[in-house]
Amino acid sequence: MTGRRTRTTPKLGIALGSGSARGWAHIGVIRALAQAGIEPDIVCGCSIGALVGAAYVNGDIEELEKWVTGLDRKGVLGLLDVSFNGGLIKGNKLIDFFRRHFVDRGFEALAKPFACVATDLENGREVWLRQGSVADAVRASIAMPGLFTPALHDGRLLVDGALVNPVPVSLCRALGADLVIAVDLGSDRPGKGQGQSGAIPTDNWKQRLLKGLGMVSAHEGPDETGESLPSLIEVLTGSLQIMQVRIARSRLAGEPADVLLAPRLGHIRTTDYHRGAEAIVEGYAEVERMLPAIRHALEY
Repeated sequence: MTGRRTRTTPKLGIALGSGSARGWAHIGVIRALAQAGIEPDIVCGCSIGALVGAAYVNGDIEELEKWVTGLDRKGVLGLLDVSFNGGLIKGNKLIDFFRRHFVDRGFEALAKPFACVATDLENGREVWLRQGSVADAVRASIAMPGLFTPALHDGRLLVDGALVNPVPVSLCRALGADLVIAVDLGSDRPGKGQGQSGAIPTDNWKQRLLKGLGMVSAHEGPDETGESLPSLIEVLTGSLQIMQVRIARSRLAGEPADVLLAPRLGHIRTTDYHRGAEAIVEGYAEVERMLPAIRHALEY
């Protein structure tokens, strides 16, 4: 007599992609999924996705949302510690704040499997961080080259994981996910006048930061051709965003997710950390648009 087969519930993973300030949309995605009764079993993140994912797994997503929606330009500047070695920003103030208010524990103490991606600066290899301090791992994953200084982690200099795996579907699979929802923050490129062509608009707070770094003069304006040029930070983040989009497309083509969420964030620049409320709303809206596809995938 043969036993009757029982259908097992598939493990659901969520891959939270890179995208700097656009990453606040991950909060909306997580909140909308929870409202629909969908809770991932495995969480993986890259860069800002690692930061949001760590807070979520630690049970701090509501507190993170309150903080993000109350963040203004002055608050953003208050978290930046200037560096003249390895990057414009040390990142210590940001991670110390994150450690104090959200996650200050090891991976083994988290309620569910979590991991994040970084890049080994010496050899370019993809590094999966799954042990030790969660806050230290997040610090390594968000270390955008040129902007944040590299993170020394277990004897290796690590930088932003978006250089190798911006939307870590493969990491979710490696941790045992049968189904993966991926959140790609870079697919909605800005249109003309929002940074894709012509001069990139420059916010005053970014100019003040650069002036504080001594990297532009107090009277900076158009160059000798009469055209205004983007700031250094905008060149760095814009260039990295283009690269990340290309890498994400390639990785997702070879390692597709079961459901791909692509919030419409082209109007939010990667340095607009003070626009968290807008990003959260769009993350929530994307889940609502894709909910039929998500439920279909979960029928497995």
